[in-house]
Amino acid sequence: MSPFPKLHDIYIGRVLLTTVLASWAVLVGLDVVLAVVSEISDVGKGDYTFGTALIGIAFSVPRRLYTLFPTAAVIGTLMGLGQLAASSELTALRALGLSRRRLGLAVALALSVLTLLMVVNGETLSPWGIRRADDLKVSAKSRDVIVAQYSGLWAREGNTFLNAQTGQERNNGNAHWLELRDVRLYEFDDVGRLESIARAVSAEHRPGGWLMHDVKRTYFDARSVTQTDVMEERWRSQLDDTALAASVTQPAYLRATALRSGIRYRQRNGLDASEFEENYWGRWFYPLNVLALCLAAMPFAFGSLRSGGMGKRLFMGIVFALGFWLLQTQFVKLAGIYKFDYRIAYLVPSAVMLAVSSVLFRRRSG
Repeated sequence: MSPFPKLHDIYIGRVLLTTVLASWAVLVGLDVVLAVVSEISDVGKGDYTFGTALIGIAFSVPRRLYTLFPTAAVIGTLMGLGQLAASSELTALRALGLSRRRLGLAVALALSVLTLLMVVNGETLSPWGIRRADDLKVSAKSRDVIVAQYSGLWAREGNTFLNAQTGQERNNGNAHWLELRDVRLYEFDDVGRLESIARAVSAEHRPGGWLMHDVKRTYFDARSVTQTDVMEERWRSQLDDTALAASVTQPAYLRATALRSGIRYRQRNGLDASEFEENYWGRWFYPLNVLALCLAAMPFAFGSLRSGGMGKRLFMGIVFALGFWLLQTQFVKLAGIYKFDYRIAYLVPSAVMLAVSSVLFRRRSG
């Protein structure tokens, strides 16, 4: 069997790309509309206008394309192959000697083009766009918060400036709070003279202010410099933790290189790196998941779908994609709970889907 595409491969690929792109456009369009509706409630906060919301959503489109592509791929594959089956074109191709394996190769070749584009998008446009969207939203809502690419989060309250390198939202039961790490506070007097610098390992937002841990503070007097070390220090501040939380980049939106650096940093310092590992390996298994999901859905294009309409194919595609997503999500969560390798958690669902596909292929007649 020649690995190079032939005329029938190009024809199947063209049909599949058409249906996948159509499904993709519908899904992304609906997602954008829902995003616009959800942003309306925030319009009017600070300088956040409807136009600003639309620009922010436009920046987030590459990420939405990346996230929704697997679902669009399986729906489009089922619709495309179902269309060929309903018109008896698959039967004609099989009569000409086109094997199921060759059909699977044609599908894989067609989808690999879009999958490769999405892998590149996931490392370039997607994180850049999300970063720009978050920065735009935060800066419009709160004039006291900005985010710099290399120096982390910056915020101001009066004569005090806060800088934090990373952070995340935490919860324990019904309690929710924002935790910032590697925090620095720069305090100035009314004439702009630096009075003190405080460096804390972490800072947690609590009722009435911030609780800082392992604080080293340096005071600058007219003729002397003094330093104090305390385990905990409370900073009474009205700084908006919601605005700060929105500006903290989530691991899901980081590049693979940044995720890898985050994993190494946390492992060196004895910190929990599970969230970074989950997203890092999810990025690597993304193309495998897309191809496995679509190949596993192929048997549904034979048999019952031959006489089914577009609605039935659409329904089967959504159910199949959701079933795969739920299975993989549960395995990934179990990996986080029981501390086993995330690579196993991402590989098992794909292997299960391909095994099911293989069994169905043997039972279906062409």
